[in-house]
Amino acid sequence: MLRVFSVAYWVIIAVTCPIYFVGAVIVGIIALPFDRRRFLLHLYTSVWAVSYIWINPLWRLRVAGRARLPWRGPAVLVANHASLIDIIVLFALFRPFKWVSKQEIFKLPFIGWNMRLNGYVALRRGDRDSVRSMMAACDRLLAAGCPIMMFPEGSRTPDGELQRFKDGAFELARRHGVPVLPIAVHGTGRALPKHGLILRDRIDARVEVLPALDPSSFADLAALRDAARGAIEDALATGVPG
Repeated sequence: MLRVFSVAYWVIIAVTCPIYFVGAVIVGIIALPFDRRRFLLHLYTSVWAVSYIWINPLWRLRVAGRARLPWRGPAVLVANHASLIDIIVLFALFRPFKWVSKQEIFKLPFIGWNMRLNGYVALRRGDRDSVRSMMAACDRLLAAGCPIMMFPEGSRTPDGELQRFKDGAFELARRHGVPVLPIAVHGTGRALPKHGLILRDRIDARVEVLPALDPSSFADLAALRDAARGAIEDALATGVPG
């Protein structure tokens, strides 16, 4: 039954994405004169993404600590990454930010086109030129007052264990003097693991925004990075929903 349900679910997504994309183009055009940062388009995209959770009877999602996220001003948001579903559930924060995501997703019809429309940042993993370009784009966004969202593990965990964090997000936070907001994503690895598209049994996912970290309070980049990883690791260990 889960296999049949999974096929139906992905068909619904495939059918509705073109419709949502047309809406995104309309919102983007209407909002362009007064919304140069495209925050309104991002909030529309958030509704698009989260609607796929709302229609799924197998999934329950809760968000804790949303008030810690700024509506205005730059910040670096970092989250653990266990599943493709993480991207959808993090849109449930309903706060403005720009994604940093692997370049392959930007090539997808409708979804990738919408990411470009939003001004999200593409990254080709393992390509130094792409990393430099990504960092420069994030510099411009933070200087313009736009928060950015990154997965500092770099890729989805293969076994559910939190991986080593890369330095990029924390280098940006220190360079711009902006807060780092660690975000713990619980339960998504059970919904859709790294390999496979068959949905699993009912899951109770939760997005938990943790207290902000001030880069100036840490001796160096490594201390800031390790503090963010430690905060997420502790939250995952103590607060995983049943």
